[in-house]
Amino acid sequence: MSGERSSASRGAGGNGTSREGGLYAVGRTVARIAAPIVRRRGGGLLVRLKAEWAAIVGPEWRELTWPAALSRDGALKLRVAPAAALELQHCAPLLVERINGHFGRAVVTRLLLQQGPLPLPLERGGPAPRPLSAEQDRALEARLSQIADPELKAALGRLGRAVAGKGD
Repeated sequence: MSGERSSASRGAGGNGTSREGGLYAVGRTVARIAAPIVRRRGGGLLVRLKAEWAAIVGPEWRELTWPAALSRDGALKLRVAPAAALELQHCAPLLVERINGHFGRAVVTRLLLQQGPLPLPLERGGPAPRPLSAEQDRALEARLSQIADPELKAALGRLGRAVAGKGD
């Protein structure tokens, strides 16, 4: 029995990475498998570019452009709204300078513009929900009266008002 326990505690491969219950960390294995793929697709820089795009390019270009791919040689394929492509072609050196300045090193050497649809903006505000009638408000409060946790009660109240206010 002790032999079984010692082999289980070593985990797969006997490298001492096991955890209770026979589970072991696979982070190193996944990183080793994913590293070549990440390198081929820009070394993680494309992910940072997309995450920080609005801060990098500023308000004048964030709604009109989107980074699509980054090659090893620094060519950034940039999706551009068709109406802005010509102007961006003239401003490309400035945009490359902004990107490289943001990272503090030469990440992008040139832009490859591709006209086409952009991803939908993340911040989509809709119309504000209409206020509830006094009767709807009382009904909602009655449903929430059994909830003891004040934070949960307030959150559910906001949710209930938003959902009921969008009805009709």
